[in-house]
Amino acid sequence: MEEYGGPDALRVLDVPEPQPGPGEVRIRVHAVAVNPTDTLLRAGAHAQRLADREPPYVPGMDAAGVIDQLGPDSDGRLAVGQRVVAVVVPTGPRGGTYADKIVVPAASVVPAPEDVAFTAASTLLMNALTARLALDELSLSAGDTLAVIGAAGALGGYVIQLAKADGLRVIADAKPADEKLVRELGADEVVERGDEVAQRIRELVPDGVPGLVDATLQGEKLFGALADGGRMTVFRGWSGGTERDIEVRPVRVSDFATDTARLDRLARQAEEGVLTLRVAEVFPAERAADAHRLLEAGGVRGRPVIDFS
Repeated sequence: MEEYGGPDALRVLDVPEPQPGPGEVRIRVHAVAVNPTDTLLRAGAHAQRLADREPPYVPGMDAAGVIDQLGPDSDGRLAVGQRVVAVVVPTGPRGGTYADKIVVPAASVVPAPEDVAFTAASTLLMNALTARLALDELSLSAGDTLAVIGAAGALGGYVIQLAKADGLRVIADAKPADEKLVRELGADEVVERGDEVAQRIRELVPDGVPGLVDATLQGEKLFGALADGGRMTVFRGWSGGTERDIEVRPVRVSDFATDTARLDRLARQAEEGVLTLRVAEVFPAERAADAHRLLEAGGVRGRPVIDFS
């Protein structure tokens, strides 16, 4: 974008070809996933972080493609021609992933899951990393019960699947049309989503659950589902209070964009079928605005993808 605004602020522009420096790689991008962070950046929610930058501003945190150039002092882990996925901080000096060539820190790049199309692979890292961090913040043990709110969405689905891989019991919310999907993702119990979701969880677990992931920004409305001293993870920061010794743990995925070991483990779990990659619809770059409109309309199961191939 050259200025912030609605979906039509997105433009196809010619920009200088980026060159990788030390510790960086260049990726010929084939596909990028569209995430809520992209629409927020487009609308100006991160304008303060970009105040010292000249436009255009490039959204995008997820990319899948092929390495076409290595910066100096490569450590040998990655190679030209390799199929990879990357997670990117779009407010960083190189911008985001909505481009046919991007330069990113090598530490943010891992081999793509084998036998997975670029469109599907592009939906993996940002949301799966967010889900992994959310679960790590809760510090639950195998056999504990986790509640997942917003379970049918891209983030919620990864939370369910990673939680089951960790040996947790999962209670998830869903509207009736999504119940089958949420059960297929691995939820042990499903309650109807809505204003009474905390009460419905309490009916299944009278003392409350020890951990809850809020992918819907409901905040304090969900405290009723938590046990005394329970923990909840949130994704847009936290400025509210708490009660009954409940802890609220905000997750900032951008702080872990160079956590190579975590990223690679997630890619391998996708390769092994632990994680299900869901593409809602694929758009050419010229229709990026339509991809944003689809996401902002809500109810998307999986992620819209922009095709740069």
